[in-house]
Formats: sequence, structure tokens, C-alpha cells
Amino acid sequence: MSESSTPPSAQATHFGVGSTTSTLRRVLLRRPTTDGDFLAAGWRTPDPARLLAEHDGLVQLLQSLGCQVDVCDAVPGLVDAVYCQDPMIMTPYGAILLQMAKPVRSPEPAALRVELERLGVPILGELTGSARCDGGDKVWFDDRTLALGRGYRTNAEAVRQIRAMLAPHDVDVITFDMPHYRGAGEVLHLMSVISPIADDLAVVYEPIAPVPLLEFLTERGIAWVTVDDEEFATQGSNVLAVAPRVAVAVAGNNRIIAKLRAAGVTVHEFAGGEVAVKGDGGPTCLTQPLWRD
Repeated sequence: MSESSTPPSAQATHFGVGSTTSTLRRVLLRRPTTDGDFLAAGWRTPDPARLLAEHDGLVQLLQSLGCQVDVCDAVPGLVDAVYCQDPMIMTPYGAILLQMAKPVRSPEPAALRVELERLGVPILGELTGSARCDGGDKVWFDDRTLALGRGYRTNAEAVRQIRAMLAPHDVDVITFDMPHYRGAGEVLHLMSVISPIADDLAVVYEPIAPVPLLEFLTERGIAWVTVDDEEFATQGSNVLAVAPRVAVAVAGNNRIIAKLRAAGVTVHEFAGGEVAVKGDGGPTCLTQPLWRD
């Protein structure tokens, strides 16, 4: 299961994530493919030129915000691979490669391994056997607290294996049960309902947020701003923190963006009608942080 449990060396301090909100130094993105069966993957068919242009715009925005951006080539035919958050979990000790429940996405972790090896990112371990997990089901609240959503995309065996990999590093892996919502075929991750923005602030879609999650936020002194039904459908709850109270959001979600700005958050918008909204994946889904402070 575990290929290495050695903490990053001095050289490898350019890799490691134990927070969802600390300053984003290095991030991996994968170019979208313009071929493949978008409808079978659950997308609304995007315009190919705008799809590529929007992704380029996100890359340029992140670079302008001081992030080192590593861009992988598209994987022909794998339309969901643009959402590179999901095939792995980055930890302070290296990457955990996952196994994905959506059959069409099963090749993605192996494709991502090639990129990690190319970039010199250490691999802590990988899921085996019946374990299934998507990276969108995880939230780092601090470097000793990893939350996982337990639902159709992440099963109990995956939680057990991830907990075992991180136990030697004194990481507490906690779980929140995800609702049935619209069934197993619907994209619903833990990060579908919560996007931390700072140590004391998050964006939350309350109607399907697990009650224990809201209680956990309250216990930790984390306030939240709420997303309405209409903007939940356009990725309004999917907001990427690039530093505490500095965030990237899909343009057009004006109500949640206004709430964030009223809470003192600097919000940078990008056009994501094709690359984000039509595939049900916002800026957190489109990015794989490799290094945060």
C-alpha cells in the first residue's frame, strides 16, 4: 500500500499540502481534451474553443496570483481528466494515488502518476483492492486533520487505507457521511458542499451539508457564508483559496461573490461556463495543489 513514509527532504519542501487555505505556491492542472463522449461522462456538451480558452484563462490567472503552475497534456478521450483534483490526495508527505468509483475515470490515477514522477513529487502510497475514493471528497483543516466525505465516490475501505497511511504521521482522518442526494450517478463530493477560505471562514451549501460537518465548523470557530440553490448549480460553492481570504471563483456567481467580498475576501473571477459549469467541476476540481505554505 505505502511506497514511502519518509517526510519530504529539504529539496522536496517544494511539495506538500496540509491545508486547504494557506498560500498556494505550486499547482498542477491538466489541459482539457476536446474529443471523447462528453454526454456519457455527464457533461453538457461544451464548445471546444471556449473550453480551451477558459482553461488557459484559469492558468493565466493563477500565474498572475504568484502560483507556479504545472500544466499536463490532455488525456485523449478522458473528458473528466481535466478535473485533476480527483485522482489523488496530496499530503505533507507525498501523494496518495486513488482508485476512482466512476468507471470511465479509472485510468486517471495511473496517468497522473506519470506526471508526478516527471515533476519529482514523492508518492506516499496508493489505494488497492476494493478501495474507492475521489480527491474531491477531502478537506485539510490543518496538517493534522484530514476530513473525508463518505459516500458513493469514497467508500469505507478507502477511508481505512488512507487512515493507515497517515497514522504514522499523527494525522487524524475524520469522516462525514454524504447524503444520497440525486443518487450514485450524481457528482457529489465533500468539496461540493464546503470550500474553506481561511482558518475561520468557509463557503457552504447548507441544504445537503452533513449536520456533523456544520457542528464541526462551529466547534472550530469557523464561520460560513451560504450559497443558494441557483448558484450551487453553477459552481458557486466551489471556490479555491489561493491564500487566506484570497479566492478564485467562477464568474457569474454574483451573490456568493458579493457575500465573500463583504466578509473581507479578495475574489478573483474566471470565465468557467464551459470548463467548470458544463462538467460540474469548479476551480478546486480543476486544480491539484502540490505545495502550500
